[in-house]
Amino acid sequence: MADDKSGREEQAQNADRRQRERALATELARGDEPEPPFEPAVLVDFEAKLEPLSFPVTGAEVVAAVGDHVIESTDGEYAVEELLAETDVETFDSPTALRARIQRPTVAAMMKQVVEAAATLRNAKLSQSQRDAYEKTFRELVAVDAIDDDEGLQVVTDWIVERIDEKGTIPGSRDVRRRASKYCRENGYQVRNDEWLGV
Repeated sequence: MADDKSGREEQAQNADRRQRERALATELARGDEPEPPFEPAVLVDFEAKLEPLSFPVTGAEVVAAVGDHVIESTDGEYAVEELLAETDVETFDSPTALRARIQRPTVAAMMKQVVEAAATLRNAKLSQSQRDAYEKTFRELVAVDAIDDDEGLQVVTDWIVERIDEKGTIPGSRDVRRRASKYCRENGYQVRNDEWLGV
């Protein structure tokens, strides 16, 4: 690789891609998430449908190719188009990245709403770090609110979308954590200061 600007940019992109792949692998390896996963065979079938696509792909490309494909989870059936935003602002580098997004369907459905709302803004973009922090907050809400049909998850998602619509800005991840924490405390869920939602 040449030691010029394009070579350095390519190295930086490769390093960033490898870091994201490691993070995804770590997330996939975690088995302590409260939301029931898809059966491995179901995800293999889904990944087989992705073979004609050339990665990286946008959410819009995935939805156009396999949006009507139904994935069965232990808690219901989901079409791919219900879990991924049909926009060009979100890119997936590999089938592994897509699997990581859809394996938690409740979180994926809420992230779809957020990504689609953020895509309406001209001068703001939902960064990868914000997206990751939102997803972590959503996963924590699922864990806390597992017996209430994920009401807190919908409340926080609606709050994010309203902020985007009304103020024309994407709320910071810390603000989202504060809103999630407020919901938990208002509804009798204890949140310690040393937890992710304890801001």
